Amino acid sequence: MTGLPSDIVIRRAEPGDAPALGELGAKLMRVHFALDPLRFLDPGGNDDAEAGYASFLGSQLDDESSIVLVAERRGRIIGYAYAAIEPLSWKELRDECGFIHDLLVDEVARRSGVGEALLDRAIEWLREQGMPRVVLGTAAQNEGARRLFKRRGFRATMVEMTLEL
Repeated sequence: MTGLPSDIVIRRAEPGDAPALGELGAKLMRVHFALDPLRFLDPGGNDDAEAGYASFLGSQLDDESSIVLVAERRGRIIGYAYAAIEPLSWKELRDECGFIHDLLVDEVARRSGVGEALLDRAIEWLREQGMPRVVLGTAAQNEGARRLFKRRGFRATMVEMTLEL
Protein backbone atom coordinates (compact mmCIF):
# COMPACT_ATOMS: atom_id res chain seq x y z
CA MET A 1 0.00 0.00 0.00
CA THR A 2 2.86 2.33 -0.66
CA GLY A 3 1.86 5.66 -2.06
CA LEU A 4 -1.42 5.88 -0.15
CA PRO A 5 -1.89 9.37 1.32
CA SER A 6 -1.30 9.37 5.09
CA ASP A 7 -4.77 10.74 5.85
CA ILE A 8 -6.49 7.67 4.35
CA VAL A 9 -7.21 4.61 6.46
CA ILE A 10 -8.25 1.23 5.05
CA ARG A 11 -10.29 -0.71 7.60
CA ARG A 12 -12.99 -3.30 7.98
CA ALA A 13 -16.47 -1.80 7.61
CA GLU A 14 -18.65 -1.38 10.69
CA PRO A 15 -22.46 -1.20 11.00
CA GLY A 16 -22.32 2.61 11.25
CA ASP A 17 -20.77 2.71 7.76
CA ALA A 18 -23.92 1.28 6.15
CA PRO A 19 -25.37 4.60 4.89
CA ALA A 20 -22.09 5.56 3.18
CA LEU A 21 -21.76 2.03 1.77
CA GLY A 22 -25.29 2.34 0.41
CA GLU A 23 -24.42 5.58 -1.36
CA LEU A 24 -21.25 4.12 -2.88
CA GLY A 25 -22.99 0.88 -3.85
CA ALA A 26 -25.73 2.85 -5.61
CA LYS A 27 -22.98 4.81 -7.45
CA LEU A 28 -21.53 1.48 -8.56
CA MET A 29 -24.98 0.51 -9.87
CA ARG A 30 -25.28 3.83 -11.74
CA VAL A 31 -21.85 3.46 -13.34
CA HIS A 32 -22.69 -0.02 -14.62
CA PHE A 33 -26.20 0.97 -15.73
CA ALA A 34 -24.75 3.89 -17.72
CA LEU A 35 -22.33 1.51 -19.45
CA ASP A 36 -25.04 -0.99 -20.45
CA PRO A 37 -28.63 -0.29 -19.36
CA LEU A 38 -29.86 -3.55 -20.86
CA ARG A 39 -27.46 -5.69 -18.81
CA PHE A 40 -27.30 -4.00 -15.41
CA LEU A 41 -29.92 -3.21 -12.78
CA ASP A 42 -31.55 0.19 -13.07
CA PRO A 43 -30.78 2.03 -9.82
CA GLY A 44 -33.65 4.39 -10.60
CA GLY A 45 -35.97 1.43 -11.04
CA ASN A 46 -35.43 0.37 -7.45
CA ASP A 47 -37.41 2.03 -4.68
CA ASP A 48 -34.21 3.02 -2.93
CA ALA A 49 -30.95 1.71 -4.35
CA GLU A 50 -28.96 3.31 -1.52
CA ALA A 51 -31.02 1.61 1.20
CA GLY A 52 -30.99 -1.69 -0.67
CA TYR A 53 -27.23 -1.71 -1.11
CA ALA A 54 -26.69 -0.55 2.49
CA SER A 55 -28.87 -3.41 3.71
CA PHE A 56 -27.08 -5.95 1.53
CA LEU A 57 -23.54 -4.90 2.47
CA GLY A 58 -24.60 -4.55 6.10
CA SER A 59 -25.77 -8.17 6.01
CA GLN A 60 -22.26 -9.22 4.98
CA LEU A 61 -20.43 -7.61 7.90
CA ASP A 62 -20.88 -10.57 10.27
CA ASP A 63 -20.48 -13.26 7.59
CA GLU A 64 -17.21 -15.07 8.27
CA SER A 65 -16.85 -15.92 4.57
CA SER A 66 -16.88 -12.31 3.40
CA ILE A 67 -15.29 -8.98 4.12
CA VAL A 68 -16.35 -5.40 3.45
CA LEU A 69 -13.52 -2.90 3.59
CA VAL A 70 -13.73 0.87 3.55
CA ALA A 71 -11.29 3.64 2.75
CA GLU A 72 -11.81 6.55 5.11
CA ARG A 73 -10.43 10.06 4.90
CA ARG A 74 -11.04 12.46 7.79
CA GLY A 75 -14.18 10.59 8.87
CA ARG A 76 -15.64 10.26 5.36
CA ILE A 77 -15.94 6.93 3.53
CA ILE A 78 -14.40 7.46 0.08
CA GLY A 79 -14.29 3.90 -1.22
CA TYR A 80 -15.07 0.30 -0.45
CA ALA A 81 -14.36 -3.27 -1.46
CA TYR A 82 -16.52 -6.34 -0.95
CA ALA A 83 -14.93 -9.78 -1.22
CA ALA A 84 -16.11 -13.26 -0.31
CA ILE A 85 -15.12 -16.90 -0.35
CA GLU A 86 -17.13 -18.64 -3.03
CA PRO A 87 -17.58 -22.43 -2.98
CA LEU A 88 -16.73 -24.82 -5.78
CA SER A 89 -19.07 -24.20 -8.71
CA TRP A 90 -19.78 -26.82 -11.33
CA LYS A 91 -21.86 -24.17 -13.08
CA GLU A 92 -18.85 -21.87 -13.44
CA LEU A 93 -16.31 -24.72 -13.79
CA ARG A 94 -14.15 -23.39 -10.97
CA ASP A 95 -12.93 -24.56 -7.59
CA GLU A 96 -13.44 -22.70 -4.31
CA CYS A 97 -11.92 -19.25 -4.61
CA GLY A 98 -11.86 -15.75 -3.32
CA PHE A 99 -14.11 -13.42 -5.30
CA ILE A 100 -13.92 -9.64 -5.30
CA HIS A 101 -17.49 -8.59 -6.00
CA ASP A 102 -17.24 -4.82 -5.61
CA LEU A 103 -14.53 -2.20 -5.70
CA LEU A 104 -15.42 1.47 -5.93
CA VAL A 105 -13.60 4.69 -5.14
CA ASP A 106 -15.50 7.96 -5.04
CA GLU A 107 -14.58 10.40 -7.82
CA VAL A 108 -12.92 12.79 -5.35
CA ALA A 109 -10.33 10.18 -4.36
CA ARG A 110 -9.58 8.43 -7.64
CA ARG A 111 -5.97 8.15 -8.82
CA SER A 112 -4.69 8.46 -5.25
CA GLY A 113 -3.92 4.78 -4.62
CA VAL A 114 -7.16 4.09 -2.74
CA GLY A 115 -8.45 1.52 -5.23
CA GLU A 116 -5.17 -0.37 -5.25
CA ALA A 117 -5.00 -0.27 -1.43
CA LEU A 118 -8.54 -1.66 -1.11
CA LEU A 119 -7.77 -4.34 -3.70
CA ASP A 120 -4.52 -5.31 -1.96
CA ARG A 121 -6.21 -5.56 1.44
CA ALA A 122 -9.02 -7.71 0.01
CA ILE A 123 -6.47 -10.01 -1.65
CA GLU A 124 -4.49 -10.18 1.60
CA TRP A 125 -7.62 -11.24 3.52
CA LEU A 126 -8.49 -13.88 0.93
CA ARG A 127 -4.92 -15.22 1.10
CA GLU A 128 -5.21 -15.40 4.91
CA GLN A 129 -8.39 -17.45 4.44
CA GLY A 130 -6.39 -19.99 2.41
CA MET A 131 -7.86 -19.17 -0.98
CA PRO A 132 -5.75 -20.48 -3.87
CA ARG A 133 -6.85 -17.73 -6.25
CA VAL A 134 -8.92 -14.57 -6.56
CA VAL A 135 -11.51 -14.05 -9.28
CA LEU A 136 -13.31 -10.85 -10.19
CA GLY A 137 -15.34 -9.35 -12.97
CA THR A 138 -15.29 -5.87 -14.41
CA ALA A 139 -17.34 -4.09 -17.04
CA ALA A 140 -15.73 -4.47 -20.45
CA GLN A 141 -15.83 -0.70 -20.95
CA ASN A 142 -14.16 0.09 -17.60
CA GLU A 143 -10.62 0.60 -18.90
CA GLY A 144 -9.29 2.11 -15.68
CA ALA A 145 -10.37 -0.85 -13.57
CA ARG A 146 -9.04 -3.30 -16.13
CA ARG A 147 -5.64 -1.57 -16.09
CA LEU A 148 -5.56 -1.71 -12.28
CA PHE A 149 -6.42 -5.41 -12.21
CA LYS A 150 -3.89 -6.25 -14.89
CA ARG A 151 -1.21 -4.25 -13.06
CA ARG A 152 -1.97 -6.30 -9.93
CA GLY A 153 -1.46 -9.56 -11.87
CA PHE A 154 -5.01 -10.53 -12.86
CA ARG A 155 -5.45 -12.18 -16.25
CA ALA A 156 -8.56 -12.45 -18.41
CA THR A 157 -10.12 -15.92 -18.17
CA MET A 158 -13.75 -15.51 -19.26
CA VAL A 159 -15.73 -13.08 -21.37
CA GLU A 160 -19.39 -12.59 -20.46
CA MET A 161 -21.67 -12.11 -23.46
CA THR A 162 -25.30 -11.04 -23.33
CA LEU A 163 -28.15 -11.53 -25.81
CA GLU A 164 -31.37 -9.59 -25.24
CA LEU A 165 -34.51 -11.60 -25.93
